[in-house]
Amino acid sequence: MPVILSTAIGLVREDAYDQWCALEDEPTGADPSRRVPATGRLLEAAFDAGADDYLALGKRLGAEPSGGLAHAAACAVNPSDMGLMLAWSRVVEAWAGEARTVLVLCRDPWMYRHLAAKPGVATAGPPPPLAAHAATLWLRGYLSRIRFALRAAAGAVSFRGHRARVERGESCLLVYAHPSSTAAGRDGFFGDLIQRLPGLRRVLHTDRPFDLVRELVRDGRTVSLHGWGNPISALALPFAKWRPGAALRRGPEGWLVRRAAALEGGGGTAAAIQWQRHCQHAWLTRARPRCVAWPWENHNWERAFVRQARAAGARTAGYQHSVIGHQMLNHAVGSNPDGLASIPERVVCNGAPTMQQLADWGLPAERLVVGGALRYPEPQPVRHDAAGPVFLALPFDGATAAQMVEAAKTDASGSRRYLVKAHPIYGFDFEETETVKRTDTPLTQQSGLAGVVYAATTVGLEALLGGLPVLRFRPRGRIAIDILPKGLSVPVTDPEDFGAALAHLEPASAVRHSEVFAPVDMTVWSDLLGEGAQAHGIESS
Repeated sequence: MPVILSTAIGLVREDAYDQWCALEDEPTGADPSRRVPATGRLLEAAFDAGADDYLALGKRLGAEPSGGLAHAAACAVNPSDMGLMLAWSRVVEAWAGEARTVLVLCRDPWMYRHLAAKPGVATAGPPPPLAAHAATLWLRGYLSRIRFALRAAAGAVSFRGHRARVERGESCLLVYAHPSSTAAGRDGFFGDLIQRLPGLRRVLHTDRPFDLVRELVRDGRTVSLHGWGNPISALALPFAKWRPGAALRRGPEGWLVRRAAALEGGGGTAAAIQWQRHCQHAWLTRARPRCVAWPWENHNWERAFVRQARAAGARTAGYQHSVIGHQMLNHAVGSNPDGLASIPERVVCNGAPTMQQLADWGLPAERLVVGGALRYPEPQPVRHDAAGPVFLALPFDGATAAQMVEAAKTDASGSRRYLVKAHPIYGFDFEETETVKRTDTPLTQQSGLAGVVYAATTVGLEALLGGLPVLRFRPRGRIAIDILPKGLSVPVTDPEDFGAALAHLEPASAVRHSEVFAPVDMTVWSDLLGEGAQAHGIESS
């Protein structure tokens, strides 16, 4: 058979296959020269080819009664790996039609069963056990949701006094409590907009630690959504869970649907989404804000928010606050079961490339407007120094970060030095060497760099705009989404050719900041959220 599926490399004779590939960690004792090369490139191509199918599946998942509690239903590629699993499925199907024989190693009990049902796939050895793994996730999920419910109830009690601070008919920013936000009037998503529009109220999402919330509310203009939550309602949160229906669990992607439901059900995801929906509905109903803007990413809680806001008579403006690459499918309308009904009345873009990408995904032109980059002021350029260190900008994904650091450590050049900057929220711990050191200094404050290597982070775009040599890292066996907007590209490296790619890296062609991030247009923001909002209004499309 062209594909042999097994849980361990030792279960298959070496002369029975031409190459091997592992969906998880590389197996001990495997011959690296027989590994299928550049699986990241294969997965990326498969992901792009199957994007429409992924969106259609997300739409079916989201249309079910509990689908609004799932990241997979929103095709959110960061919190859900459903897209990666679908890409793996396409890759294995392609191998099953080739002349060579590929040994596919998979220990995931759901994915194994999904692949085993494919034509041209033979199995060697027993499948990985499923029942015990599923039971462990089931138990861990309930414990996680109980813990979240206690936290939610505590937040509802602690911040209940925030209700009295809010007046009816205010214009508001609904934001995550970003680590760079301050009580002095700066927000991690909306920059200094609170200072520019003094009448704005900042309302905090329910996702962040209470100590950060208490710090931000000292400004007198910030409140926490927890304050509108009902502690009694928090008692139901342990039972909030995504439960896909029988038709989806038994369909062509049934094992992948079951897998996604089990993994998401193994944590507090559904409880967190349910609590956010509960709190935001209570706030909208009682405070009746005039207009609400938030950092829009089209997640399921946001889709619910648009519907709730419409019912409460509040206008909605989603701010496209970051870059959008063509693989960030959660922004596409295609997975919204109700189409444009759960898309904000206005989507304010930070530049023309983003607006074009959203239009390509089906957002009508009359809903799109460029309001400028509140998060990304034009930075001071970083000096290119060919003899300087290479800056490694790590993503949130720990497995990809580990591959980047390992590639730097095994670089055979001997003379190249690396500065490793972990993700500001998720971090990454590793053992330093003489040539690979960690740094807490951001890219824009570095004194001189030979180049920048990044994966799935906007630091790569910042380096490109600064004219530095830039290399996108494509991990083995994973998808690190391409964040660059349409029209921009940089060289890409896989772990196998990391050193050679760096040796031939040249400074990027000059890209002006304004080509990607437009200047802030205060007329747009004032019409939406300022005094002009009452006069001009926002027509619903």
